[in-house]
Amino acid sequence: MSPLVSRPTGHASPRWGVCVSAQVLTLLCSAVLGGCSLSQSHYFLVDKSLLTSDYQQADDIIRQAEKDYGSKSRVLYGMDRGMTLQLAGEYDLSNQVLEEAEEEVDRLYTRTVRTETAAFMTNDNTLPYEGEPYEQVMINVLKALNYASMNRWQDALVEARRIDHRLNVLADRITNKTAYRDDGFARYLSGILFESTGDVNNAFIAYRKAYETFESSRGWSRTGVPTQLQADLLRTAEALHLSQELSDYQQRFPDTLWTSLETNQQLAQVIVISYNGRAPRKEDQFLDLPISLDALQLVLLNRGLFQGNRQQYRTADTALYGLNGRVVRVALPMMVPQKTQVRTDTIRLLPAEGVPLTVRTELVQNVTALASKALAERLPGITVKAVARAALKFSMAEAATRGAQQAAGRDAAPVVGLAVGLLTKGFAVASEESDKRSWRTLPDEIHLARAWVSPGKYRIQDAAADGGFRLIRPMPSEKALSLQAGETVILIQRVMQ
Repeated sequence: MSPLVSRPTGHASPRWGVCVSAQVLTLLCSAVLGGCSLSQSHYFLVDKSLLTSDYQQADDIIRQAEKDYGSKSRVLYGMDRGMTLQLAGEYDLSNQVLEEAEEEVDRLYTRTVRTETAAFMTNDNTLPYEGEPYEQVMINVLKALNYASMNRWQDALVEARRIDHRLNVLADRITNKTAYRDDGFARYLSGILFESTGDVNNAFIAYRKAYETFESSRGWSRTGVPTQLQADLLRTAEALHLSQELSDYQQRFPDTLWTSLETNQQLAQVIVISYNGRAPRKEDQFLDLPISLDALQLVLLNRGLFQGNRQQYRTADTALYGLNGRVVRVALPMMVPQKTQVRTDTIRLLPAEGVPLTVRTELVQNVTALASKALAERLPGITVKAVARAALKFSMAEAATRGAQQAAGRDAAPVVGLAVGLLTKGFAVASEESDKRSWRTLPDEIHLARAWVSPGKYRIQDAAADGGFRLIRPMPSEKALSLQAGETVILIQRVMQ
């Protein structure tokens, strides 16, 4: 996206004739606005498909929109499609796509000065999207779940170690203790993977780090310590004969029930991962800064200093502020939550023989809280950069307008100044747009349940919205689970309410 620049020829007459119709200006503004960021329409179609549990269609929509993502959003495309492929049961392909996204994240760790300059002159959408830190961690989380779903446990452990490395690097880089610098859910999942493969020592270490992270971040993450994690700490501390740690955790969790590691080894384990609701989205929040008294009156009459992202208004604002020439627009991202209505999922395991077992999931990851925290931490820097960028674009537009007036001569200067100012200052307003990219196929919340059951055949049911129960398919081709002692099965479901 580049501004329009008029180049007078060496022998051109200083008399210019300029005619700018409202229709041409509208088309220009629409092109500028439409070319700045990824269209959000495909997310609406994805949500409709997820609502009907048509995961293959959701993935097809993402795949067909690959060109719309563009070269600057390769990571985002990989993250979005990695999630839809997982839901469709295409675990191996999901990991291939996520692996490419992870490699792109590592490649983008260092940006070029040229790319940063282009973003400063237009908006941050011209920068390659590398994902928020929590999104980068979630890439490895999804890959680990994919491997575990395919019973490739050693590969899942590789992802657990990658999670540990990524979080350790993040903690070293970020010194602010209240910032996102560790991930309770990612640590907890790593512990589950280690314990499921018999590595109790690393499982205990991961559980302990998860507990510490849940405790330290509960104020902003709005996620407490899962009750199941308390039982996991007690069980693994006892198995490792860590008497001091066991005594300490028994004092902290006096009401927590737990079973020994020896007992669980004779049983089968069912882990339910429930993706509930929709991830938050971002919208533009415009701040219109007048630099003259008449511009202040215009802005106040035109809906005030703060304005939302309304497409029909943005086109009109481009013409209005371009004509006035004394309004600087700043665009900042604003988080819009899309909270789930599901507080907990009720799961029933129906054995071929015996009494059904009912378990309830617990909140282990509040994605909306993570996204809000990430934006809040970056917003001061985004604001400073956006104000400086808007001021520079206004100065350049002002210089271009005065230069055109001088070149046009005294008689044509007013008309030329009006026309050039309308284009250049209108462009400065129209091109101001915040970076609204985020991993939209993530849920609002992630819930988890662990259950140890006797070996045998089971059907899995989830409570439906009408109060009844619906069957959960463990795999697209299976109708029931057949569990053996010591076996672990991971079930993943998507709930859109």
